[in-house]
Amino acid sequence: MASNKKLILNAGLVLGLFSFIGIGLVSFTYALTQQQIAENERLFVLKNLRELVPEHLHDNDLLADSLQVSDTRLFKNERTVTLYRAFKGEHLVAMIAQVTAPDGYNGSIKLLVAIQENGQLMGVRAVSHHETPGLGDAIDTNKSDWVFAFNGHSLSDPTPAYWKVKRDGGVFDQFTGATITPRAVVKTVLKTLQYYQAHKQTLTQAAAVSHE
Repeated sequence: MASNKKLILNAGLVLGLFSFIGIGLVSFTYALTQQQIAENERLFVLKNLRELVPEHLHDNDLLADSLQVSDTRLFKNERTVTLYRAFKGEHLVAMIAQVTAPDGYNGSIKLLVAIQENGQLMGVRAVSHHETPGLGDAIDTNKSDWVFAFNGHSLSDPTPAYWKVKRDGGVFDQFTGATITPRAVVKTVLKTLQYYQAHKQTLTQAAAVSHE
């Protein structure tokens, strides 16, 4: 009887040890994976920042020169929005906002929206989304050139009333069989331009102070 109890106890200890080791390995792998995912996302964001504002146009570190802002009226679903600033010497060249379109077809769409100091768009990039392959994923530059249609536009070209897809009476194309995705992106890009217009003076002053 005592021998059986000892065997059961030993078996329990072995199982417990294997469980402990297993949990440790899973936790270690998860930590490494999370670090790698974070680094991959950082590099992907940097790649897109450099596409939107080429290195010859600025002389600062875009990832390092950033600030967190908030506007619950325009960005209701985000507590803070990251703004990257591009400088050439002491001159502000552009601001790039990392924003989220919350109403994509399959969830949130993370975007980078680059705005020149004069309020014109330098470009838009989708950096993360779960849109349907072959339909909504046309927001990716490696799938189509749709996002390039934003280049050069501003709040006066077109006016806010026409910042919609064509099906809704606006000037931007929708995708064949998919309207929700481009509609969500257009709306968020408009809100980003409106944010920049409303806060341009404050943002420019903050940028100037940080570079004194």
